[in-house]
Amino acid sequence: MNQMENDSVILEHLGDENEKYMGAVVPPVYLTSLHVFDTAEEYLNFDASKEGAYIYGRVSNPTVEIAERKIAALERGERALLFSSGMAATSSAIMAACKAGSHIICMNNAYGPVKTFITQVCMKKFQMTVSYVKGLDISEYEQAIRPETALIIMESPSTFAFSVTPIRQVTALAKKHGIKTYIDNTYCTPIFQKPLEMGVDLVMHTLSKYMGGHSDIIGGVLVSKDAGLMDYIQSNMRELYGGIMGPMEAWLVLRGLRTLSVRVKAHQDTAMAVAEFLEKQDKVSCVRYTGLKSHPQHDLIAAQQTGHTGLMTFDLDGEKSNALKLVNKLRYFKIGCSWGGFESLAIPVMYKASREELDFLGLSGSTIRIHCGLEDQEVLLEDLDQALRSL
Repeated sequence: MNQMENDSVILEHLGDENEKYMGAVVPPVYLTSLHVFDTAEEYLNFDASKEGAYIYGRVSNPTVEIAERKIAALERGERALLFSSGMAATSSAIMAACKAGSHIICMNNAYGPVKTFITQVCMKKFQMTVSYVKGLDISEYEQAIRPETALIIMESPSTFAFSVTPIRQVTALAKKHGIKTYIDNTYCTPIFQKPLEMGVDLVMHTLSKYMGGHSDIIGGVLVSKDAGLMDYIQSNMRELYGGIMGPMEAWLVLRGLRTLSVRVKAHQDTAMAVAEFLEKQDKVSCVRYTGLKSHPQHDLIAAQQTGHTGLMTFDLDGEKSNALKLVNKLRYFKIGCSWGGFESLAIPVMYKASREELDFLGLSGSTIRIHCGLEDQEVLLEDLDQALRSL
């Protein structure tokens, strides 16, 4: 294996260039808004698309670039761009791929704010249209394609229903019709899934989740094999919208990346034990976790993912108020809407959803989403056990 195709080498060493920083094992934070030039000619000939080219903090930054190089290599992409949030990355990707009047195909279980952006901005201001698909079968995508379809939005696995979509089939279909493809790969991380190698055009990660890993930053990243597309997004989306990540946050991303592989495997081990425990409970009617052999798409998951992380949902029997009771009884699963950090979390994720929304997403009012953090497995299992017994 080429060293630059080894995830551990990428995470621990790529881009660090210790000799540049007086032998420091950790690159410094470049807290600067401005870079100066030796000559006027150098200034006038500045090219922002070149690696190591810096002029102004809204355009590029050395600390940000180190993190971008690591993530691009980890995803086997040509370029990565860091953004101030996952939504800044996603909205930039949509606007780069689409124009006024474009049609978007989107998985119905995609991240809620992405669907809101499509509805409130793309449709209202730019007369775009959208078709939602469950994404379980390639025929859904085929039937949804129109002459003006410009983008297919995927999230696999989806982080409520934990359904997966046939990525290779979707990208082959999209290429046949000249359609760009986008996927949210936050759940799997590049450790467990590499969508660019399956033909996806743009991969997005929310960096507040596993890549950051410590619940102390907000950020997003786009990665692609298409350097020209990334140049366009940098100059026409990120630079003009002003959505670049700050250098301190980028440095924290670098810190998170160094332990990414170790952490996601620990999250997986605990989540697997928790999912198997929940499947055996009489008061639990359904567990959604891609690591379970009982998952209805087990074969497809095995063909696309090499592992699983710490997030899952499950449904309780009885009244939906049981979801509130159980979450309130938990001691070590804190109540919070995010995930991917060191801490375990739980929320009654669909408690206030309408019947129409529940049917649309294939969930129930008693659905609980939990994230299994880095606490000891037995602590979390005992916590869930005492909460279930209290119902």
